[in-house]
Amino acid sequence: MVETVRMSSKGQIVIPQKVREEVNADEGSVFVVLSSGDSIVLKKIEVPSKEELIRNLQKIAANGAKRAEKLGIKESDVDDLVHAYRKSKIKNL
Repeated sequence: MVETVRMSSKGQIVIPQKVREEVNADEGSVFVVLSSGDSIVLKKIEVPSKEELIRNLQKIAANGAKRAEKLGIKESDVDDLVHAYRKSKIKNL
């Protein structure tokens, strides 16, 4: 679908209704804006809910805990591991 729009003095454009319907964009929809040369692309993105984010973080934490346990790493070891890693990165610069 191709539509023509005009930008306002504030840099705003209106996404035509037919285009909004085609991509299921409602009020509050979130888009990423990409530019290259004289082209601008709007890509609708789905933003996870707070509950989804919490569930995902809980899964990540559980997986991390399993890996740490498998490797024999305790919570009290974390500070030393972080400092050792940072020192190794500085030496490699």
